[in-house]
Amino acid sequence: MSTTGTPLTKKDFKSDQDVRWCPGCGDYSILNAVQTAFAELGKKPHEVAIVSGIGCSSRFPYYMETYGFHTLHGRAPTIATGLKLANPDLDVWVVTGDGDALSIGGNHLIHVLRRNVGLKILLFNNRIYGLTKGQFSPTSERGKKTKSTPMGSVDEPFSPIGLALGANATFVARSVDIFAQHLVAMVKRMDAHRGTSLLEIYQNCNIFNDGAYKSFTDKELRDDRVVELHQGKPLLFGKNLDKGLSFDADLRPRIVEKADAATWDEHRANPAYATALAHADEASLPVPIGVFRDVARSPFESDLRNQLAVAGERKTESLDELLLGNETWTVGS
Repeated sequence: MSTTGTPLTKKDFKSDQDVRWCPGCGDYSILNAVQTAFAELGKKPHEVAIVSGIGCSSRFPYYMETYGFHTLHGRAPTIATGLKLANPDLDVWVVTGDGDALSIGGNHLIHVLRRNVGLKILLFNNRIYGLTKGQFSPTSERGKKTKSTPMGSVDEPFSPIGLALGANATFVARSVDIFAQHLVAMVKRMDAHRGTSLLEIYQNCNIFNDGAYKSFTDKELRDDRVVELHQGKPLLFGKNLDKGLSFDADLRPRIVEKADAATWDEHRANPAYATALAHADEASLPVPIGVFRDVARSPFESDLRNQLAVAGERKTESLDELLLGNETWTVGS
């Protein structure tokens, strides 16, 4: 709500800065979706902080009428963690890219996920380094020819979803820049989660990696190439939802008849099924979007605050006791 009691609109979350991404960049769609979701959620701009690292996506805070921090390459989760611990009531969002988050920022990302800090992480994945002009990234496919891999990349790419699940993240989801309604819905879902939420967003870089996702985002292909994950619903796809996905004895996803489709459960404690979908072959299987995992675990900042409260009630120890602790030795006579 505004100060006058009038509900905020998407426009209220637009800053006065000119948006400077390449014309046609998928980042515009993501910005629009986030501003729409924030307005519909009734957020208050002065209660939100957006933290970014380095990359095209990391210009995001300039374009949002909220608090914002443009930080160091790969270090956004670390700075956002400090912000959340200092002010747990602040609504803290992290905006990052596949290079920023998974290369120089890899350790920072996995540790914020395992700790379950109450951050909402938007990971833009265009499978390329855009800001530095088209080098291969940690999510670029094998054989990718770029300025830094003229003969084709020999690296095995990361699956951001698989990595997050391996770090025991409590909320993991995926959407696509041009799937506007789905993207807004996923932003709302991650907002509702207590703890770390990670949303991977497939995003097109029309300058250095144009058409990276055309094989399943083109309208004439989408029905047969995308499967939406819905809690408690069968994994169905196709124009008439007449095909399904299931898993074999080794948890490998496979296409089956509609009647044999597996029922999706995003609340499974064991992330094995979600991990299997995260690593599904996009060339032969439909691409899963939606919530892969949503499980409850107390947020890091809550556990830390509780620990500090208990520590504050303990009998004050002398300085010598604090410094020497319980494990001391006397050496010599």
